[in-house]
Amino acid sequence: MKWLLITLMLASVCGFAQQRSTEKKQAPATRPAGPPAARWPVESITVEGNHSYTREQVIETAGLKIGQMAGRPEFEAARDRLVASGAFETVGYKFVPGSTGKGYVATFQVAEVQQVYPVDFEDLHVSSRDLEAALRAKEPLYSAGRLPATQPVLERYARFVQDYLAAKGIEEKIAAAVAPGEPGDYAIVFRPAHTPPAVAQVTFEGNQVVPQNVLREAVAGVAIGAPYTEDTFRQLLSASIRPVYEARGRVRISFPQIRTEPVKDVQGLHVFVTIDEGQSYQLGKVAVEGPSPVKPDELLKAGDFKAGDVANMDRVNEGLERIRKAMRHAGYMEAKVTQERRIDDAKKAVDVAIHVDAGPQFTMGKLNLVGLDLDGEVEMRRIWTIKAGQPFNPDYPDLFLKRIRDQGVFDGLGETKSDVHLNAQNHTADVTLTFKGAKPPTRHRRGAV
Repeated sequence: MKWLLITLMLASVCGFAQQRSTEKKQAPATRPAGPPAARWPVESITVEGNHSYTREQVIETAGLKIGQMAGRPEFEAARDRLVASGAFETVGYKFVPGSTGKGYVATFQVAEVQQVYPVDFEDLHVSSRDLEAALRAKEPLYSAGRLPATQPVLERYARFVQDYLAAKGIEEKIAAAVAPGEPGDYAIVFRPAHTPPAVAQVTFEGNQVVPQNVLREAVAGVAIGAPYTEDTFRQLLSASIRPVYEARGRVRISFPQIRTEPVKDVQGLHVFVTIDEGQSYQLGKVAVEGPSPVKPDELLKAGDFKAGDVANMDRVNEGLERIRKAMRHAGYMEAKVTQERRIDDAKKAVDVAIHVDAGPQFTMGKLNLVGLDLDGEVEMRRIWTIKAGQPFNPDYPDLFLKRIRDQGVFDGLGETKSDVHLNAQNHTADVTLTFKGAKPPTRHRRGAV
């Protein structure tokens, strides 16, 4: 009887377990359940925090595809690929059940590297356009205008360039570094890793308008002793020699040929530069284009441009600076003035379009006086002509103090100085005038200063 009872109990337990197993198999799998590591199809992918890169570029770099079976290991691997790209400061991700209940909705949260520079290739002897196309095919995030300047990125792309050259039969080790480009700018430069020979001597050929010694003096400070590559040397010529010719109206100056020879007595190169000086151009029409709070006629008068004269671009730049000062005198302390050249080869003339970015107008704020007695302070406020709320002229405080001294308004006047504080929020200028040893004379000179 005891064995029969045990047998019935076991049969009952087994039957219950079989029933639970059957129920579990029959339960519909309508949504991703279980631990986060469970693998389900990727239903959709979104990207947050991207600005320079498109969603498609980020997803392609991550390596995930819609419909792919994925769980935590796959998402970790995708994040690691994004981090390894070097384009992002941080990368995060999350994946949750989708609305259809048939897969995951994935989100990547990225913060892009901000230190990016344009790309330049030097002395590689291949088509830059073809090389860039190869890099874009290799890396979805590649952009010739914005490449992160992180060491992993520079090393990886240097290998890509090196492999590309090797496929073209050019065995050359490539280095990448951030280097000065245009004045005030930087670029990531890919060039051969070996140290190029230095420039020892420069000779110009074909020049008639500008003497040899003037040209050599203009280029010597930046070129002699510098490592030579043709691209870099052309940049030096553009920065040092071109202004010499443009001051003479030779705006079509060019350097059609550059060749080098080893120097026998020193270790370096003798660089021969062929110059096409072009013809002299005249200054044509000069006009202010676009909006300006100051009348264009007043600005052109301040610029003092001489239409019909030789197109001396140095004088044009000096005129632009006078216009900028005129804008500042009208209270536009942050004004920017730029030019756009329009060369008319048929008329041999250079028209100049001037663009003014005025910025906010600053007005006179508080006048603070230090070192004066009550009578002296009253007199100074009386003859100070810029009243609160009027456009502020930044040259006026020093001019005012000079006239105070020249007109003998005070006896025993010692050191004077002016300080200007610009208030960025309300665009006012507070002026502090400091007087030392100032004693008013018996009679004040009347009138404004």
